[in-house]
Amino acid sequence: MIRVILPVQLCSLANVNREIKLEVKELSSISNVIDALEEQLPMLRGTIRDQVSQQRRPFIRFFACGEDLSQDPLTNQLPEKVLTGEEPLRVVGAMAGG
Repeated sequence: MIRVILPVQLCSLANVNREIKLEVKELSSISNVIDALEEQLPMLRGTIRDQVSQQRRPFIRFFACGEDLSQDPLTNQLPEKVLTGEEPLRVVGAMAGG
């Protein structure tokens, strides 16, 4: 079981709590987690990653175990504590402006 914490905007869109628990078929990468999230909550398709390129949206960031995983390939192995459900994978909507 993987725990995912979503930004408030995506929670509102999907009408869910901030923390989602997912059964992920292949417990290995952010890409697998997004696949499971989009399968369970289809209204989120295209909000976290581009549906064509499969790349992270520019203002979305991923954090786990105190590390920024945003620049890592989405296919990289997640930390063990995330895979066991001890720590959540955090999806954060970055802010921009001036």
